[in-house]
Amino acid sequence: MIFPRSLTKGDKIAIVSPSGRLQENSLDAAIKILTSWGLQVVLGKHVYDTNNYFAGQDSHRIADLQEAFDEPSIAAVLCARGGYGVTRIMEKIELNSIKKTPKWVIGYSDITALHLRLENQGIAGIHGPMGTSFSDGKAHSAIESLRDLLFNKTSKISAMEPGVTPGLITAPITGGNLSLIVDSLGTPDEIDTQNKILFIEEIAEKTYKIDRMFQQLLRAGKLDKLAGLIIGHFSEIDEGSTPFGESWKEVITNIAQNYSYPLSFGFNIGHEPANYPVVIGGQYQLNVGPDMSTLEWIAPV
Repeated sequence: MIFPRSLTKGDKIAIVSPSGRLQENSLDAAIKILTSWGLQVVLGKHVYDTNNYFAGQDSHRIADLQEAFDEPSIAAVLCARGGYGVTRIMEKIELNSIKKTPKWVIGYSDITALHLRLENQGIAGIHGPMGTSFSDGKAHSAIESLRDLLFNKTSKISAMEPGVTPGLITAPITGGNLSLIVDSLGTPDEIDTQNKILFIEEIAEKTYKIDRMFQQLLRAGKLDKLAGLIIGHFSEIDEGSTPFGESWKEVITNIAQNYSYPLSFGFNIGHEPANYPVVIGGQYQLNVGPDMSTLEWIAPV
């Protein structure tokens, strides 16, 4: 796995919009904060473009992302927001340059698709706050955690809930948004979960759809040989007009009950201001205990 270097003051960070369209000036806070960290912010030429749902035409979003990957002076690439759009363009992105000059790619939600493509090519990425996250004052702690990871290679997340299945393991980590993980199945960028910690988050889905997606992961063998399973934020989950009969937590617990690997809910990962960064492809120590759980990155020397 290729891990980009730590950032230093004076480095350049690009902000690009590979997915949904932005509101005007929605990156002002990100630019201000990143500049205060000593970074030089480079905005993609089409970052504020609009094309119906998307942040510009596919060709323009490809061009901005490719330019950020190809430019040797760019040390990190921050995605502006999620939504939808990466799946339409990612197979047209050339990755040779980012392999030669590794740089952190940062984002979550729809960016899960890009992270899985990078991971399958042996390039680590950061699941974490995006450009529009910086304007949310409640995200301050998560953004500071991103700063620590980028500059100092430190990352530790706690879940203040009793673990479902206790255990202490060390393994690589993969994961992201549940819908995008399921969408990867049967594609060249299909998620590889074997002997890994899998983390999952989701937003605005009905309970029966969560059950359906977990059943698909189960049938695809993606839950069989995990090292551990951790669950982040499941935000704005809708029971639907007809009750499903189980909560979303019960759905996951019941599916995972036949496995002995560590399982914990309550990690601050996903569609909430408390969205702490995770290094996809990184080696992590997961400690699931009776009262709380911790997830800590073992950064490569």
